[in-house]
Amino acid sequence: MELTERRVYRGPSLYAHFPVMRLTVDLGPLEDWPSAKIPGFVDGLLEAVPSLRSHTCSYESAGGFVRRLSEDGGTWLGHVLEHVAIELQQLTGANVVFGKTRSAGPAGVYHVVFEFEEERVGEAAADLAIELLHHLLPEDLRPKRARDGAEDEPPFDFGAKLVELVDFAQRRQLGPSTGALVRAAEARDIPWMRLNDQSLIQFGHGKHQKRIQATVTSETRHIAVSIASDKEETNRILADLGLPVPRQRVVRSAEAAASAASRLGYPVVVKPLDANHGRGVSLDLKNGDEVRAAFDKAREHARSVVVENFLSGFDHRMLVIGGELVAVAKRVPGHVVGDGVHSIAELVGIVNADPRRGIGHEKVLTRIELDAQAERLMAQKGVSASTVLPKDEVFFLRGTGNLSTGGTAIDLTDVVHPDNREMAIRAASAIGLDVCGVDFITDDIAESYREVGGGICEVNAAPGFRMHVAPTEGKSRDVAGPVIDMLFPAGTPSKIPIAAITGTNGKTTTSRMLAHIQKMNGHTVGLATTDGVYIDGVRTVAGDMTGPQSAQMVLRDPAVDLAVLETARGGLLRAGMGYRSCNVGAVLNVTADHLGIKGIDTLEQLAEVKRIVIEVARDCAVVNADDLHCLKMADHTKAARIAYVTMNPKHDLVRKHIRAGGLAAVLEEGINGQMITLYDKGVHLPLLWTHLVPATMEGKALHNVQNAMFAAVMAYAMGVKVENVRQGLRTFDTSYFQVPGRMNVFDKLPFKVILDYGHNPAAVQAMADLARRLDCGGRRICVLSAPGDRRDEDIEEIARIAGKVFDRIVVRRDDDLRGRGADEVPKLLEAALLASGYPKEQIEVLPDEQEAILAGLAAARAGDLLLIFADKISRSWKQVIYFKPDWEPERRSSPPPPPSSHALPLGLEVAGAASDESAAGMTVIADERGVRLAREQDD
Repeated sequence: MELTERRVYRGPSLYAHFPVMRLTVDLGPLEDWPSAKIPGFVDGLLEAVPSLRSHTCSYESAGGFVRRLSEDGGTWLGHVLEHVAIELQQLTGANVVFGKTRSAGPAGVYHVVFEFEEERVGEAAADLAIELLHHLLPEDLRPKRARDGAEDEPPFDFGAKLVELVDFAQRRQLGPSTGALVRAAEARDIPWMRLNDQSLIQFGHGKHQKRIQATVTSETRHIAVSIASDKEETNRILADLGLPVPRQRVVRSAEAAASAASRLGYPVVVKPLDANHGRGVSLDLKNGDEVRAAFDKAREHARSVVVENFLSGFDHRMLVIGGELVAVAKRVPGHVVGDGVHSIAELVGIVNADPRRGIGHEKVLTRIELDAQAERLMAQKGVSASTVLPKDEVFFLRGTGNLSTGGTAIDLTDVVHPDNREMAIRAASAIGLDVCGVDFITDDIAESYREVGGGICEVNAAPGFRMHVAPTEGKSRDVAGPVIDMLFPAGTPSKIPIAAITGTNGKTTTSRMLAHIQKMNGHTVGLATTDGVYIDGVRTVAGDMTGPQSAQMVLRDPAVDLAVLETARGGLLRAGMGYRSCNVGAVLNVTADHLGIKGIDTLEQLAEVKRIVIEVARDCAVVNADDLHCLKMADHTKAARIAYVTMNPKHDLVRKHIRAGGLAAVLEEGINGQMITLYDKGVHLPLLWTHLVPATMEGKALHNVQNAMFAAVMAYAMGVKVENVRQGLRTFDTSYFQVPGRMNVFDKLPFKVILDYGHNPAAVQAMADLARRLDCGGRRICVLSAPGDRRDEDIEEIARIAGKVFDRIVVRRDDDLRGRGADEVPKLLEAALLASGYPKEQIEVLPDEQEAILAGLAAARAGDLLLIFADKISRSWKQVIYFKPDWEPERRSSPPPPPSSHALPLGLEVAGAASDESAAGMTVIADERGVRLAREQDD
C-alpha cells in the first residue's frame, strides 16, 4: 500500500463542512487481498487496537466494522486504514468519528477521507496506521521498504509508537481548558481560529474578535497577571485588604530559607516565587534540613523562593469569572489506598489502569509517577515502593493536589459557604483578574473561614478548567461558557458579514464591485482577490489571494468589519474554504476551465466544487438562473433565502420566484435601454440603466452587466439600501487601478486598447462579443494566448472564438509554460485558426508575451481596436501606457472604414483581395508592413 498524496482540508470541502484529511493510496497487489483473505490479519489488528470493536461502520451498531473485516471476504485495506486512523486519534483524546473511503478512479487507488482535530496529529495517526497495517501483513505482501527496513532499525513496537503518538498529541492538541473554551464558542456559533502551535485562539472575526491564551483573555489586564505571578506581591495586597493569607518571606539562599522558616514557625511551605502547576512546591516541612532541600528544588523553577506558614486542611480551587464564583473543586493529591496485598508500586499501577487516567492532559486524570517527590514522601514515612500498605491506609505520593501530577478533584460548588464565596470574589477583584483561580486551604469549604480558619495560598491568572469540567467526583461544571459570555455578552456580535463569490468568470470584477459598494456604504472592507488582499482599499499583501489562507488573513484583521472573499476552485480543491460559513454566497457561472486538472474532468464535477460556497451560505444564496449548473445548486443550500440573477426577463422559474415574494435581479428592456432591476417581497425596485454603469462600457460589456447584477443583489441582501447600491455601481469603473486585468481601457493612443486577463473560452467569448459591439472605425486586432494547463480542445476553442471577430491575431504563450513546450500553445492556436479558415497572413506567431504585445501595438493604426489578453498584468499595462507609435496617423477628411470581410457579422465578402482592384465600394490598400487591408471608399 503506497501513499501517493495527502490533502488537508481545514474548512468546508467536497467531503465535509469540517476539517478532514484525504489520503490517496495505491493498494497495488493488495487490491486482490481484502482483509478476510489475509491470514491472521483481522485477529492481529484487533489485538493491536481492541477499541476498533466498538466501530459501527455501515451496520450502525457496535461491532459493525469487525463484521466488515471478517464477513463476505472482508473489506479493502483503504477502508481499514480509514478506521484505524480515526481510532488512533481517538486514543490520543481527539473527538473524531467521520470517515469515508471511495475509489479514486484507477483500479486499486482509493481516496481515504477522515476527520481530524489537530492537523499534525491526524497526519501522524495516518502514518502510524499505515505502518501498523504493513506490519500485520504476511512477509510476501508487505511493501519492499517495509520488508527490508534499515539494518539498525529496531523491531516494530506498536505499543511504544502509540505512546509516542499520544505524547506528540499532547504537545500539539488543544489542552483541556482551551478545548473547553473552543467547544463553548462553537455551541454559541462563534467562529474561532488557532493562531499558533500552542493555545493562542481567536474567537470571532475582524473588528469583533477576542483572543485567549489558555485561560488568559484579551480582556485580562497585564498588570493583574504580573501581580498574580508575584506570590509575594499577591500575598501583601490580599493581606492589606484583610483577606486570610499565610505569613511569608521571600528568600534567595538555602540558609535564608531555613532562617525564615525558623522565624515563621514550623511547619512551613517552600515554593518558587513565580512558577505554576505545583512545580517545585514542598509542603509540611518540619526542620531546616527539609527546608534547605526544598529550597534547592524550588530554585529549579525560579530565582526567588517563598517560605510561608503551612496551612493545614484541604486544597480548594475556587474559580471566579467576571466577578462571579462559578465553580469550586477540592483537590486531593495523588495517592494510593492500601489493600494489605499489593505494594505501593503495584497500587500505583492499579490506579493508573483507570481508563480515565492518561499521559499529561490526554484524559480527565493524569497518571501517578513514582518520581523524586514521591520518593521523598515515602522516605519521610519510612516506606518504599515495595512496601505493602495495611488495608484502607491512604498514602499520598504528592504534596499538592494538582491534576497534572496525578491528583483528583471533587466538585463542591453547591456547598461552599457564602463567606468563602465572597472572599474568593474579593480576592479576584483585588488582583484585577477577569478569570481567576483562588487556591484556598481549609478543612471544610462549607464552613466560614471566619470560624474554622484557612487561608489563600495563591491566586492564579491562568487557572486550569479540567478539574471543573471533568471532576473525579461530583457534578461537571460549565466554566468555559461564562468566559465566552463575558467576552461576548448577549447581543454582542462576534462575526462580521462575509460575502463569498465563485464562478468560472467574473469573480474578481464582481468582488471588487461589491467591495466598492460596501466601502461607499461606510464599511471597512477586507477584500481577498486575484491580485492581493486589500484592507479598506489598501493592498496589504500582493499575489493570488483567492484561497483559504488569504481569507483567514482578512478575517484576522482587527480593522475589518465586512469581508468580500473571492473563492477560486484551486483553493477549494487544495485545502477547502478558510471559514465555516458565509452570510451571502454567490456562484456566477460554471463553464469549461481547468478541466482535466486535479480530478475535475466534467462541468458537473466543477459545479460540485463551486457549489460548496452555496452549501455554506447562511443568509442568502445567489445563483445564476441562466446557467443550468448554477440553477441546480439551489437545491443544496440551507440559506434563509435564495436570490436569482437572470438576463432573461421572461425566465419562467424566476417569474414564479418573484411572485412568491423571492429576491431576484433581472435585466429588463426599457424605452431608454436595459435596466437592472431588483425584486423583493413583491416590490419592483428599478436600480440603474446599464449604460449608466461605467464598468459596462455604455451597456455593451454584457458580462459586466451580469457582474453588476450579482454585486447589486448581494449588496442588497447584505442590507445595503437601494440608493447606496446605485451610487456604488455608478462610481465603479474598470480602470487598471480599480480592477487590474479586467477590461482595462487605455485610450490615450490614436487607437483604443483593452487589456484583459481572460483565459478560458467563456471569458474570450465575452470579450470578443464586446469587441464586436464596440464602434470601431478601423481593424480589430487581438493578442491571444491560453494557459498551458488547459485541454487542447479548450485552447482550440479560444482560437475559433477569436477568429470570428478579429482582423489580425498575434498568438503567444504565457511565461509559465505549465508543462507545455516553449511554442506549443502558440502553435495550437495558429493551427486552430487556420483550420477554421482564418487567413494565414493575418496570423503572427510570437511566443514571448512582451514581444507579442509590442507587435500588436506596432500594428495598430488610428481608429483600430486592440484587445490584449495578458498574463503578467502589471508588466503588460506598463507596455501599453508607455508605448510611443513611430508613425504619424494618416490625416483623412473621412473616418477610417470598417474591418475586413471575414470579421463582419453580416458575412460581407471582399472581391479582389489579392489585387489592388476594388470590389464594389471597397478599396484594397497595404500598410508599411505589407499587410493588405480592405477599406471602404469615401462616398
